[in-house]
Amino acid sequence: MEFRDNPAIYIQIAEYVCEQILLKKWKPGERIISIRDLGVKLQVNPITVQRSYDFLQQREIISNKRGIGYFVDDDASQKILAFRKEQFLENELPVFLKNIYLLKIDLSEIKSRLDQFVKENYKNIKS
Repeated sequence: MEFRDNPAIYIQIAEYVCEQILLKKWKPGERIISIRDLGVKLQVNPITVQRSYDFLQQREIISNKRGIGYFVDDDASQKILAFRKEQFLENELPVFLKNIYLLKIDLSEIKSRLDQFVKENYKNIKS
């Protein structure tokens, strides 16, 4: 995983976990990768992964069963969608809309490119 300058790395790891859940790679009720193993996989300090897991626990996306591990909550997908939609609508969409307007990009071109993006990147994934 290549990390960006912003947001903080623990947030980017939380986004990665959420993406795995939304893509149905990690299913509700299923045990997820351990803090140590995810740290090794992403080449980050386990304390950073712990911070990500704490962040997700606070939002009731994952839960910790002491001595067993972390599990995806049953309604994690709905909580992730609600949280990420709110963040997108508040932070990213205004910038996106401003650029569409300033660059005079037609919405049909946006739709075409979105369709192509989905086809190329998510062809094997069922919604």
